[in-house]
Amino acid sequence: MAEEKTQTGGSWEDLSQADDAPELHVEDRAELNGEAGQDKSTAAEENTRDQQDKSSPNLLQMLKAAESRWTPQGQDGDKPEDPRAATDQLVTEALKTDMQIQLTDQKQEFNKRPTKTGRRSLSRSISQSSTDSYSSVCSDSSEDEMSPRQKDQKTSKGLTDFCVKNIKQAEFGRKEIEIAEQEMPALMILKKRAGGEKPLAGAKVVGCTHITAQTAVLIETLVALGAQCRWSACNIFSTQNTVAAALAEAGTAVFAWRGESEDDFWWCIDKSVEAQSWQPNMILDDGGDLTHWIYKKYPSIFKRIRGIVEESVTGVYRLYQLSKASRLCVPAMNVNDSVTKQKFDNLYCCKESILDGLKRTTAFMFGGKQVVVCGYGEVGKGCCAALKALGAVVYVTEVDPICALQACMDGFRVAKLSEMIRHVDMVVTCTGNKNVVGREHLDKMKNGCIVCNMGHSNTEIDLASLRTTELKWEHVRSQVDHVIWPDGKRIVLLAEGRLLNLSCSTVPSFVLSITATTQALALIELFNAPEGRYKQDVYLLPKKMDEYVASLHLATFDAHLTELTDDQAKYLGISKHGPFKPNYYRY
Repeated sequence: MAEEKTQTGGSWEDLSQADDAPELHVEDRAELNGEAGQDKSTAAEENTRDQQDKSSPNLLQMLKAAESRWTPQGQDGDKPEDPRAATDQLVTEALKTDMQIQLTDQKQEFNKRPTKTGRRSLSRSISQSSTDSYSSVCSDSSEDEMSPRQKDQKTSKGLTDFCVKNIKQAEFGRKEIEIAEQEMPALMILKKRAGGEKPLAGAKVVGCTHITAQTAVLIETLVALGAQCRWSACNIFSTQNTVAAALAEAGTAVFAWRGESEDDFWWCIDKSVEAQSWQPNMILDDGGDLTHWIYKKYPSIFKRIRGIVEESVTGVYRLYQLSKASRLCVPAMNVNDSVTKQKFDNLYCCKESILDGLKRTTAFMFGGKQVVVCGYGEVGKGCCAALKALGAVVYVTEVDPICALQACMDGFRVAKLSEMIRHVDMVVTCTGNKNVVGREHLDKMKNGCIVCNMGHSNTEIDLASLRTTELKWEHVRSQVDHVIWPDGKRIVLLAEGRLLNLSCSTVPSFVLSITATTQALALIELFNAPEGRYKQDVYLLPKKMDEYVASLHLATFDAHLTELTDDQAKYLGISKHGPFKPNYYRY
């Protein structure tokens, strides 16, 4: 990046030290102080003129070129009517010449700059962990266009059991992981405290989550606790290629890259499951796709799984469906409905990350704009609070009367989508359901309306109805598409209806530390639980573990808990060390 900075003009410090900057010489200071005679004054004036000539190398060329093109008085027999016209003409010609010289110099300077045939990012924030940073390092355009499935890649140790965009990007991914570690204190504490005991020794964890710097910290924590891991991505747009390369270089079998096709997506999942002399006994899933794939394609492996940990609304819903149909033959832990996941990841994380994703993709001005948020669960609450804080007029759609009443008490108008769709500037879905925004809504939207999704799956927006011959799709830039109607109306679709924050921006590492620690503890609990503790059903994370995860993060804020006395604990009928709330308590 330092090289780019030099090429594009340098810093303010460089500009302040340029040759054409005015300079006060010793002789000038002497004259001001009255300490020099007439000789020194004359020398100073000559020196100043020399410096001015040096600082304006194009001045003489400019004047000579203009003068040569200007016809002197009397040469063509026509005398200018006004002497000032000659001066004006000279100045005009001089300016034209100066512009030509500058453009020529710029062109020559541009041609001197080294070029690359590959794509490269011109600017990049160090915190932009969900984007494909340094995408052209050690690669050319032909490699970028080639599918990772067609590449023969090896790590520095000769390992080939992985499939990522470019293994040579591992160094940059390692830096991203190291940055994330500093904002994920609980996982670092867990690794330090339990690393010697290896509570996951013998665990073979197959995972399907977003592959970012934060999840990489989780994966490497599991490895430090004794687990063997194989991983794929749960979202085709959220993978950070550099991080995937860093994981592969460290020895984790990773099969993921940003921008996978639908076929690539399922191929990667299958590769993470199917391996010679290796069969998983634990599943860590985000969305249920991995669980569904093993259940359908590898039923014998599924029956030998010791536990499933699921962190999304969609995946938990699928697990409850299997349990209700008596087809869930392994115990599963519902992390999504744990207090630490609901209140921190879903609420506070989405509260910050939705704005990041929208600003990066659209540069949208929120003040005074009308926005509909579909769903007022924890994700919806976070989104509404963030949008309202920036001055947007926010409406809410809900099917649950309790959530609808909460929205009303928080100052939002609750309405049907069909009532507001003609007037709003943006629609945000966060229900976990399907076809929340249908073609009938899309047809009624006004020109320029932005449509995006903050739920896990891309089923909330009826994209199939938009892929018709009558509608034209125009790809504007990364994660931004315009869908154009025959009359010229267009809507702005972000991330093809997939999860906005992880597809278009990033999420705070600290919040993900809470969720990741919860997932790690759930894996430890299921893997080490004595036979009979958990049956073939879906369970919530024990309250004691929720409280433990929260306590690990308090030190970051220098927070100090008040301790109950023995008499107070007896009065409440609880242990002074917790859990402090019953399972049915709603925070």
